[in-house]
Amino acid sequence: MIEKFKTNAEVIENGDKYLYPNHIRMPISMERGEGVWVFDKDGNKYLDFVGGIAVNGLGHCHPRIQQCLRERAETILHCSNYFYNEPAVQVAKMLVENSCFERVLYANSGAEANEGQIKLARKYAKDHGHPERYVVITMKNSFHGRTLATCTATGQYGVHRYFEPLPTGFRYAEFNNLESVKMLLDEYVCAILTEPVQGEGGVRPASKEFLQGLRELCDERDILLMFDEVQVGSGRTGKLFAHQHYGVEPDTCSMAKALGSGVPIAAVCARGEAAHTLTPGTHGSTFAGGPLACALAETTLDVMLHEGVIEQAARVGEYFRGQMHAVLEKNHPDAIKEIRGLGQINGIELNKESGQPVVDLCYKDSSVLINNTNGNVLRFIPPLITTEEECDMVIEAVDKAMTKLGW
Repeated sequence: MIEKFKTNAEVIENGDKYLYPNHIRMPISMERGEGVWVFDKDGNKYLDFVGGIAVNGLGHCHPRIQQCLRERAETILHCSNYFYNEPAVQVAKMLVENSCFERVLYANSGAEANEGQIKLARKYAKDHGHPERYVVITMKNSFHGRTLATCTATGQYGVHRYFEPLPTGFRYAEFNNLESVKMLLDEYVCAILTEPVQGEGGVRPASKEFLQGLRELCDERDILLMFDEVQVGSGRTGKLFAHQHYGVEPDTCSMAKALGSGVPIAAVCARGEAAHTLTPGTHGSTFAGGPLACALAETTLDVMLHEGVIEQAARVGEYFRGQMHAVLEKNHPDAIKEIRGLGQINGIELNKESGQPVVDLCYKDSSVLINNTNGNVLRFIPPLITTEEECDMVIEAVDKAMTKLGW
């Protein structure tokens, strides 16, 4: 019998002893969740605007997700991908029928999905008579994962540091600067990879002109346009895919995060000839596309698409940005550089070196959980079921924290 820890302090003490310290953790041991709220081991209640870093799209313990888990536990949790399983087929069907894509490739994480896109792009080039093409252009300030290939694809030195020599084949352009992309194009480029909205890079939406320009460049050169929607797909921006706001269709697109409501699952969606590039033996994964994760993804997508969740994300996200503008520009005009976002991924760029003091005070004084990214950007990525009233609580907490800091 395993002896359970009884308090936050016990969990933290043992965690500091046994866990690898590669994450900076807040002094909270999450015990359970309900909707947009979470509770720690000591029974304290917090409003969760971190949302598992955009994973808990339907919130915590959604009844449809609970039901799906019970049903799956009584049928089959895993089978080899040598065989078909119905949930995997159903999820692929739903994604294709609600997008521009034709086929779906499964993975277990966003990094794995982006690895799949990179491999696909290189094989596509070889299949089309260009064995010299292997370079992928990505954007500065981007984030694509922590594997060696995807951390190299990430346009941030802090992610590269300590891991040299890095894989070859990546170049970095300026996000939202089409001319900087053109300067990097040559006979060795096989693809352009970008996030429609940079998440870890500070919640920066692309301009329509930029994404449309990338599409034109890729068409001219017969190279692939690949989107990373790991954080901003699955309804986060108020549409199933973020690129649907822009009228631009990529050749491939990765997604993960909220797709499985907390169980790891990711996907690469592809169209055109890119949907036929990865053939048997060229890519795969033991766990990817398993019946447990896919059953949860099927349920998640069904709720998002048919129960008004995506529409709510769009409506409430717009409300959040509007109210945050009204309060902070009135009370703290010198502290705010820009408020930006799309749907329920929103950020406040500060005229300060770091936003961490605000994060800490929201937690300590208001029991509100938010996070800080890219140094000085407060990021808000709550469940998509969040209401206007809950947004008001977060705005009040941020306002209170900035007032206490003298900002």
